[in-house]
Amino acid sequence: MTAPLLHFDCTELLMTSNAPSKALQSNTTAKAFTAEDVAAILRESGWLGAGAEVRDDSSLQEWLTRAAELLGPYSTNRSGLLKLIFRYEASEILKEYESQAVLARSGAREVIRQLANLILDGGGVDSDRFKAIVEAMKAATPYRSRELFQPIRLALSGSSGAGELDRVILLLDGAAKLNFAVDVKSTRQRMLEFCAALD
Repeated sequence: MTAPLLHFDCTELLMTSNAPSKALQSNTTAKAFTAEDVAAILRESGWLGAGAEVRDDSSLQEWLTRAAELLGPYSTNRSGLLKLIFRYEASEILKEYESQAVLARSGAREVIRQLANLILDGGGVDSDRFKAIVEAMKAATPYRSRELFQPIRLALSGSSGAGELDRVILLLDGAAKLNFAVDVKSTRQRMLEFCAALD
């Protein structure tokens, strides 16, 4: 006898602006992930200058803390997730087999068009705006689950994987405003680049 499958809508979990609940925190075995850990990964990767003083830049410190909060409890591949923030080339992303598989699914291009309209019509994407975008897309299209989320994740994060990529998306516009060693592309820039490469 197999156990019954549980189904729940994880959009609330993925897009809350609050820190993870105690139940989620107690289920994770990873050590605490801090802003200093994020800064160390960025320095090691060359995305944060070695001479950058995090303590002297409150905006940078806030972003690093937010990145630690969003990525820390949910992933062991934190440097891989951070890489998605700092490296984005739509033409290269679209050459990958995984990307082609996502785009070949029924409705994927409709989801991309709808996403582009919503991203380009508004400002930066934070938790509330991302949630509003997803809800608007659910109302405007018949797609749910991976048919909805994988094209969104592909266009904005550069990968179509799991829900942890939604957390990457929430960090993009904040990072794009900061002075890193490389330019971070905002959600708007990524959407424009993705659509141009797609055509």
